[in-house]
Amino acid sequence: MKHALQLPALAAGILAALGMASTAEASGRPDLVSLALQQGRAHVADELIVQFRENVSTADKNRALARVNGARGEVLSVGRQRIDLGGDVELVTVSGQGGVGAAMKALMSDPAVDFAEPNWIVQHAATSNDPYFTNGSLWGMAGDSSSPSNTFGSGAAEVWAQTGGTNCSNVIIGIIDEGYMYTHTDIAPNAFTNPGEVAANGVDDDGNGLVDDVYGWDFDGGNNSVFDGADDDHGTHVAGTIGAVGGNAQGVAGMCWSVKLMSAKFLGRRGGTTANAIKAVDYFTDLKLRHNLNIVATNNSWGGGGYSQALADAVERANAADILFIAAAGNSATDNDATASYPSGYASDNVIAVASITNTGALSSFSQYGATTVDIGAPGSGIWSTVPKSVKGKITAAYASYNGTSMATPHVTGAAALYAARHPGSSAAQIKTAILSSATPTPSLAGKVATGGRLNVDSF
Repeated sequence: MKHALQLPALAAGILAALGMASTAEASGRPDLVSLALQQGRAHVADELIVQFRENVSTADKNRALARVNGARGEVLSVGRQRIDLGGDVELVTVSGQGGVGAAMKALMSDPAVDFAEPNWIVQHAATSNDPYFTNGSLWGMAGDSSSPSNTFGSGAAEVWAQTGGTNCSNVIIGIIDEGYMYTHTDIAPNAFTNPGEVAANGVDDDGNGLVDDVYGWDFDGGNNSVFDGADDDHGTHVAGTIGAVGGNAQGVAGMCWSVKLMSAKFLGRRGGTTANAIKAVDYFTDLKLRHNLNIVATNNSWGGGGYSQALADAVERANAADILFIAAAGNSATDNDATASYPSGYASDNVIAVASITNTGALSSFSQYGATTVDIGAPGSGIWSTVPKSVKGKITAAYASYNGTSMATPHVTGAAALYAARHPGSSAAQIKTAILSSATPTPSLAGKVATGGRLNVDSF
């Protein structure tokens, strides 16, 4: 299903703009970015993401940046080999009167510039409330005939009963989030390592410009330390729902018991930026193309800021590489059809936008929704999963219950892993169709999500 964004307050031309390639004329793009600025969406105060036109000279770039007292920062690409970006996408620091809005307008009038936009600030989409399957705590994994049972769970437990947890060891999922605790006892066996890197040798073995990115990369910190302690609880919680080890008589069980997990950390204590999100998305695209890895999907339990053409382009590059982009609908209890939410609102065919439901089948009170912009509901209230915990200064493996579309999203990502494991060679489009076409009609979701239903993997 084409994931179309609709904004009734804006003209139909906006819909067309969301499908444009990055080479669209800047003067012809609807003013989605300015609209988001007017709405007060959070952004880095003195930074712009600028895409220059293909084959422009350094002199042309410098002339354009002189208009806004701009200083060039970094090129937003992962690795020394670019991924069909066309012109360079650069992070630029600007100064002068009028802030980023005025600087953006000035740059977009320059013939060397394709587009310029704010470096939006985004946040993870979860709230915390304060073992586990056998006592009924993991209701999101249950089905109507599992024991314990819950009609409104994902049905994963029924698949486990048929297949012994399903061997997902040939499937890789990218977690674009905080880091995750890859040493957690319930996750460690499923921590994927970059086959092109030799650990701790201080060498960029695979030539992607990142040294020792064994478990992934921290784009927020600019290093290979993808787990930095108890503050990486959100990413660890997401990881556990996707792929905590099942059948080991401890803790929780993830959707797919042996799926391989890899991190692209870009969220820190103060959230993350669009610039780093772009690099994180491209990181997995580069890994798949460089090493021919079976990266089926990325989990994106975050949102905020405004429309970004540069990030939309990165999602489309992932689409071209056959990687699903599964994203949280958001936690503001608003209609995404009326007020756009990103990144779940991007129009690429690989996007699956996920709302949250409770263990009684209700739409969670916090969940955003959208009859055309949100695809499916999944368990997101009262979800137990893995977290790190600091005890007297020592990080230990623990478990916690969180709420959010952040928690619903990894159920769908885990479902993608399950389907890919049970149907080897499936394309992203086939996996997405299987997930959405098997959604179980749910009254609370009728007219609220495109499928009108909730996740049900038992019918895969």
